[in-house]
Amino acid sequence: MSTNSLHSPKKLWRSISKTISVVGILGVGLFVSALVLFVSKTGSNQWIQRMFATDSIQLWWYVTRASGLLAYFLLWLSTAWGLAVSSKIFDPFLERMFTYDFHEHLSLLGLGFALVHVVVLLFDRFLPFSLWQVLIPFIAPYRNFWVGIGIIAFYMSALVTITFYMRSRIGMSAFRKIHYLSLLAYVGVTFHGMFAGTDYALPLTQILYKGTMLVTLFLTTYWLVLLWIRRVEERRQKRLEARRRHGQKRSQWGRGY
Repeated sequence: MSTNSLHSPKKLWRSISKTISVVGILGVGLFVSALVLFVSKTGSNQWIQRMFATDSIQLWWYVTRASGLLAYFLLWLSTAWGLAVSSKIFDPFLERMFTYDFHEHLSLLGLGFALVHVVVLLFDRFLPFSLWQVLIPFIAPYRNFWVGIGIIAFYMSALVTITFYMRSRIGMSAFRKIHYLSLLAYVGVTFHGMFAGTDYALPLTQILYKGTMLVTLFLTTYWLVLLWIRRVEERRQKRLEARRRHGQKRSQWGRGY
């Protein structure tokens, strides 16, 4: 039996898992978007109106709100997943190839919903944006500074995602350095949502933002501590290796003498 045939079930399961994950996340996004639109049309009780602000008549506003929140959640999940992968949290029970691929797909889905969030603004008749205003930072007609921060964060997220497909060309060192921008992009997206998003006043949205921020802070601290320990260990190993080589040279010098 060949090696390829031995590994084909794993490859098949990996492909199925990735497909289920991506379809599941996309399905959840469509369900939430449809739910918001349905509630906005049919009306609901005061609790739903208070939690989701469904008493507005702006259809495109619901779409951009839903897509913006989903984009934030997916980009946060991609950032948190990347930190967990770098910290090797999933290694005991998930294949590393799967965790890498899932991280990549989360980034793509996040960018997809972010793009929907941006494009819908072009069709909003209540507060319309021009094409240049959604492409160029700090010229938007609404809270231009925080909208500009969101635009920059989107560009950084897109750059990080593109490097998934340029890893062999730019090398792993450049790939990792560019990936550090994902943390800055997440911070930018978070501040964009908090200070430019109209949903931050809602209790559910505040729970979402504060909860994800705490998780990111914990994972970042954990990753930095592991990175520091790893570098300390590497320096210790280098010192031990240098001492060993020095001892070998002295031994050879003694024998020659």
